Parts: sequence; structure tokens; C-alpha cells
Amino acid sequence: MQEELNILIQAQYPLIYLVTAEEDRAGKEIAKIAQNKQQPRKLYIWTQNSGMIEYGRDRTNESNTTLAPEAAIAWATRHSEPAIFVFKDLHPFKDAPGVTRWLRDAIASFQGTQKAIILMSPVQEIPIELEKEVVVLDFALPDLSSLDRVLTKQLDATRQNRLSSEAREKLLKASLGLTQDEAEKVYRKAYVKRGKITEAEVDIVLSEKKQLIRRNGILEFIEEDQTIDAVGGLGELKSWLVQRSDAFTERARTYGLPQPKGMLILGVPGCGKSLIAKTTARLWGLPLLRLDMGRVYDGSTVGRSEANLRGALKTAESISPAILFIDELDKAFGGSSGSADSDGGTSSRIFGSFLTWMQEKTSPIFVMATANRVERLPSEFLRKGRFDEIFFVDLPTQSEREDVFKIHLSKRNRDLERFDLLQLSKVADGFSGAEIEQALIAAMYDAFAQNREFTQLDIIAAIKATLPLSRTMSEQVTALRDWARQRARPAAASVAEYHRLEF
Repeated sequence: MQEELNILIQAQYPLIYLVTAEEDRAGKEIAKIAQNKQQPRKLYIWTQNSGMIEYGRDRTNESNTTLAPEAAIAWATRHSEPAIFVFKDLHPFKDAPGVTRWLRDAIASFQGTQKAIILMSPVQEIPIELEKEVVVLDFALPDLSSLDRVLTKQLDATRQNRLSSEAREKLLKASLGLTQDEAEKVYRKAYVKRGKITEAEVDIVLSEKKQLIRRNGILEFIEEDQTIDAVGGLGELKSWLVQRSDAFTERARTYGLPQPKGMLILGVPGCGKSLIAKTTARLWGLPLLRLDMGRVYDGSTVGRSEANLRGALKTAESISPAILFIDELDKAFGGSSGSADSDGGTSSRIFGSFLTWMQEKTSPIFVMATANRVERLPSEFLRKGRFDEIFFVDLPTQSEREDVFKIHLSKRNRDLERFDLLQLSKVADGFSGAEIEQALIAAMYDAFAQNREFTQLDIIAAIKATLPLSRTMSEQVTALRDWARQRARPAAASVAEYHRLEF
């Protein structure tokens, strides 16, 4: 960021918007640029509380005359020497006509001079009048070398012996995504809690990252205890995931493999799409972040929904490598094509922003999305290259239904020898995994009410009393299968089993 910012200032860009919550660290970086020996500039910092103050100096009487943003911008316009003017949190005044007009006048007067205004704020809110004039930069979070300096400072302060290189690397990599202030606090917390800092403090760092997700409000940190073995069947899909379990390691980069982009899982409701996404996080050893699209949309302020999405994606990138999980993608983006009539085009803009991010992202974020209604998905999602693979999860085959019964009976600590799994799988033909589980639960409730153990006959009775989705919505299921036959990869172990159509 420092290099890009330096280039913009040297190229006489008059207005730069720097998005960051790290005012102190960003201020130090800007100060280094201002102290450039070839073209030194004075650096002034403005806040609503203190007015305009020269960096590193005390407040003066003149500062009191520049408390109002209009007065501060006017002062910067009159200033004749080469200088950088940093305005902190000017965005609450963005709708004030006087402020916008003064900024436009300042931009015009700065042409051909060695002066620049930097608007520093944790949120990106730019007046429409300035969109053509401003350059937006995101202040990058601390890299490993910066975090290493923070860790060294904390170790020196506590007079602790140096960490081993391996322990240090683990701790620093776990800290990626934290601000410098957050890293300092979490290292101090580790020391207070255990009296020393070791690689075991990785858990404390991860706990801090969970707090970061909670503060975001749009992302949800999901912890899944079940392994991928808890998913019945889906052999092809499981194999694909196992092959890529080390895809985000340095060994994979050295080998020349690109980072996986993501996968879209289509299929009949209740067949394990969401569960496979959740258990993948444990298989790969990555944090799982669920993006709640319902929380992204905010009609209270124009542009707020887009800002919510940008903030959520930026937070996800700061936690990377990670899996970003979007459940029921068809509901989130299914109406984007006609949103101009319903929500002023907000859905279309959100959809466009998300597609652009997927196309251009370089951070190790693997997008796992699920969908039930493929006809509602915009065609842009389905084109080749958007996802690494599109899998179709069909209703479970007979052998897969046996696996599902085995998993759910074992989960409830029942002796499998008491049940004929083959007979149960045949009776449950056309049932999804979720429907099989609910039938089993219904049988258990019936037996529990009679104060006895449930039996094979109880399960069969519960199955026969249930009308599965494959029959109530047979046309939709058939249409989905027809679409997926030529456009998606079967998640089942056998392609021949995938193409069966009988119920």
C-alpha cells in the first residue's frame, strides 16, 4: 500500500480515500512518504475535535479556527507549501453541500501542485460528486514481517526467551488477518493467561478472530464437530475434496498448483449439500465462514448493502485461508436480473459486486455454495471457470440409503445387528437423507411414548407414513436431473447409479 500511495502522491493525485481502521499505523506510513528526501512535504492531520495540526506537533491556537471541516479544507487550499492533508472521519459530513463544494474547489486548486488530501476512514462513503475525482485505497493489514515486529516487542517487554522458529511461524500465521493493535492485545492476553507466549497461544489468536467475525454481523463463524464420514454416499464429491485437502499449503504452491476457487453443489433438498460444505472445513483444517445474504441487504441508506458486502468479503479475506459458505445461493441471487423494478437495482449491484470479487480475488478463499432451484440462478454463475466444479447431488441410491441408516443409527448408539439395513433402504426408496433421519426420529418418538425400544417395524411404519419430496415435487426433481445430466458432475460414486430415474 505504501508504494501505491507514494506513487499517487508523486503523480500529483489531489484526492485519495484511504479505507482503514488503523489510524496510527496508517499515519506512520504516510509520515514516511511525507519525509521523502527527493520531494519532502509537510504532513497535517485534521479531526473534528482538534482541527488541523502538523504531524508530530502540539495543537496551536490556529487549530481552533479549523475545527469545522469547511474551514479546514479552506485552510489547506490557501496553504502554499507542498503538503499532505489527512482528514480523519470526514464521511459523516459527506452530505453537507459546503464540504463537498470545498473539496471540489480544493481538487481544482491542487492541480500542478505538490499538495494532496487523504480522506482516512474505516468505512467507504464517497459523495456522488467526487466519484470521478477520488482514488480509493484499502490499507493492507499487517503482513508477517510487521506481526513479527509486534511479537518481538511483546517478548522483549516480558523478558521471555525467544520462541523456536517453528512455534513463531505457527503463531504469526495464525495472527494474519488481525490489525496491529489486535495482535498486540492478543499477545498480551496470552501472556497474562499463561505467563508466557508459546505456539499453544494459536487457540487464543483464533478466538480473537472469532470475535472479529461476530463484530462483522454479516458473517457467521461455524464450528462443525462431525467429520466427512457423517455424510452418507457422495463418493465422487468426497474424493474430489480429499484430493484437495492440502490445496492451500506451501507444498501445493511449490508444486505449481493454483489455489482452488470454489464449488457449487446443486441438488434435491435434504440430500446433504449443506452438511458436506460444513464437514469440508474440518477435512481441510480451515475456518468456515457463513455469509448471510439476508443481512447484507439494507434499505435504510443508498449504497449500504454494497458496503455491507464489501466489508464482509474484506473480513473473510483477512481470515484467509478460509472457506466461505453461501447456503441456498438461488434464494440469495435468484431475483437479481429483475431487481430494478423491485429494489432499485440493489440486488443487481450486489450480484455484480460478488461476481467481480469471485473473478478477481487473489486471497485463498474457497467459496462453497449450495442451490436447490437451478433455474433461478443467473447464467453468469454457471459459466465454466466461475467455480472449479459444479456437482449434482441426487437422491441417494440404495447403497447410499444403507449408509445413511447406518450413520444415524450409530449416532444414536443403537446396535446395527438389530436392523435389516437392506430392507430399510428398499422401503425408503425415493427418500432424501434428511427424510430418512426424520422418519427414524418419528419411529423413536412413537416407541418412546410407549416406554419401549424402537424396532425395524417402527421405522418401516414411519417411512410408509411419510410422503417424500421426490413424489410431491416429482416434476421439479425430474427437471433438475435433466438439467444436471449434461451440465454438472455427479456427486455419487457411480455415474450409472446417478443416471437412474426410478423411484
